Amino acid sequence: MSAELLSILALIVMFVIATVFPVNLGALALVGAFLVGTLAAGMSTDDILGAFPGSLFVILVGVTLLFAIATNNGTVDWLVRAAVHLVRGRLAAIPIVVFAISALLTAVGAPAPAVAAILAPIAFGFAADYRIHPMLIGLMVAHGTQAGAFSPISVLGGIVNGVTRDAKLPVDDLVLFLSSFAFNAGAAVVVFFIFGGRHLVNRGAVSPDALASSSPVSPSPAASTPAASSAASPSGGAATGSSSGASAPGAAATSVSVETADDAAAPEPVPDASDAGSGGLRLTPHQALTLTGIVALCLAVLVFKLDVGLTAVTVAVVLSLTSPRTNKGAVERVAWPTVLLICGVVTYVGVLQEIGTVDYVGSAVAAIGIPLLVALLICYVGGVVSAFASTVGILGALVPLAVPLLNQGTLGPVAMIAALSVSSAIVDVSPFSTTGALLVANVRGMERDAFYRKLLAYGAAIVVVGPLAAWAVLVAPGWLG
Repeated sequence: MSAELLSILALIVMFVIATVFPVNLGALALVGAFLVGTLAAGMSTDDILGAFPGSLFVILVGVTLLFAIATNNGTVDWLVRAAVHLVRGRLAAIPIVVFAISALLTAVGAPAPAVAAILAPIAFGFAADYRIHPMLIGLMVAHGTQAGAFSPISVLGGIVNGVTRDAKLPVDDLVLFLSSFAFNAGAAVVVFFIFGGRHLVNRGAVSPDALASSSPVSPSPAASTPAASSAASPSGGAATGSSSGASAPGAAATSVSVETADDAAAPEPVPDASDAGSGGLRLTPHQALTLTGIVALCLAVLVFKLDVGLTAVTVAVVLSLTSPRTNKGAVERVAWPTVLLICGVVTYVGVLQEIGTVDYVGSAVAAIGIPLLVALLICYVGGVVSAFASTVGILGALVPLAVPLLNQGTLGPVAMIAALSVSSAIVDVSPFSTTGALLVANVRGMERDAFYRKLLAYGAAIVVVGPLAAWAVLVAPGWLG
C-alpha cells in the first residue's frame, strides 16, 4: 500500500477510534503523525515536529485563558444579567437574547462547548420557570454558539483562516463569519416558530424583576467544571472522548457531570440578578477591566491587525496581575484537551502534506470531472462526520484536502471554504456532539429521553439540509471568488 493511501486510512481509523472510545483525537493524531511519518514516509522526527502549529497553540491558549478569567470574575454572569434586564419581561425576547449572548461569547474567543456548558443551565432554568419549550431555548444556545464561531478572533475562525492562508488561498474573514452567522440565524428563526415562539409573543410580558430573579445567574457545578467545558472538543464533537457516550441520554448526562468538585477559584461575588432593575448591573472594577480587555482585543486584531494569540495572552496576563486572587485557577480552566486535539490534528495534516497525500487526493478529485458535485460531497462529508466527531478535527483535515479542487480554478475558494465550515459546524446540534450532549444533560421542563429523541430528529434533519443549503447558496451560484 502506498504511503498516501496508508495515511488516509490512518486518518479514518483515528476518527473512528476517537468517536467510539474515550481517547483524545489530538493524541491519536500525534501518534499517527509519528508512525506514518517515520514508518511509511521515512520522515525524521524534526520534520514531524516541524509540522506542530506553534502560532495556533498560542491562539488557543490565549483566547481560552481570557475566557476562563472572564468566567472566574463574574463578567459572563454580568453579561447575562444585563441581557435579562434589556428583555424587560418580554418572554418572546428571551430566546433571542440567549442566541445573541451565545454568539457574542463564541465570537470573542470562547469555545462553543464552554459557552453551552455555562449558558445551558441558565437558559433551561428560564424555560422551565416560564413554560418556554426546552427545544426552543436549547437550540438557541446551540445555534448561537455556532453563529459566532467563525469570527476572526474565535477558535474556529482562527483555525480555518490559518489553514487557508497556509494553502495560499484567498481569505475573507468577513465572508466566513457572516456565512456562519446567517445560516445559524436562519435556523434559529425556523426553530423559534416551530417550537412555540408565536405563543410566547401572544403571552406578552411578566415583571422584569421576577424574570431576572427566577433563575440562577451562575452555572451549575456540572456545567462550570473543566470536565464539562474544557474536556469537550471546541466546537461540538465527541472526538475528545468526553462525550462520545452521548449516544444515549443517560450517557450524555454522565459525560457532562462526572466531576463536580473543582479546585479552581470560585467566581468573584457579583450582585444578585434580582437587583437588575435597581443598580444590580453595576460592574466591579475588575469586571469593567475585563470587558475593556475584550474590546481592546477585538480592536487590536480587527483594526491594527495584531496577532490574536499573543494579544489575548497579553490581555489575560494583565488581568491576572490586576487581581491575582480572583483569577487563581484560570490556567486550569484552559481547554487543554481542546488544545491537544487541534494541535495534534494540524500536525498530522502537516505530515499528510509532506507525504504528498494532498496532491494524491487532488488527482483523484480531478478524475471525477464534476467540481460542483465534488464540492457537495465534501460538504456532506464534513457535516456527517462532524455530527459524530470533532468539528475542529474534520475542518483541520478537509480544508487542506479540498485545496487541490480549489486550485483548479472552477470553484471560488472563499465560497467553498465558507460552505465547508458552515456544513461542519451547523450540525453540532446533534446529541452525539459535545454541545448537543450538554443540552441533553442540562434539560429542564421535559423528560430527558423525550428531549433526546426530539434533538436527535432535529439533528438528523440539519445533517441532511445544512450541507445542501450551504452548497446551494454559497458554492453553486459562483458569486464568491
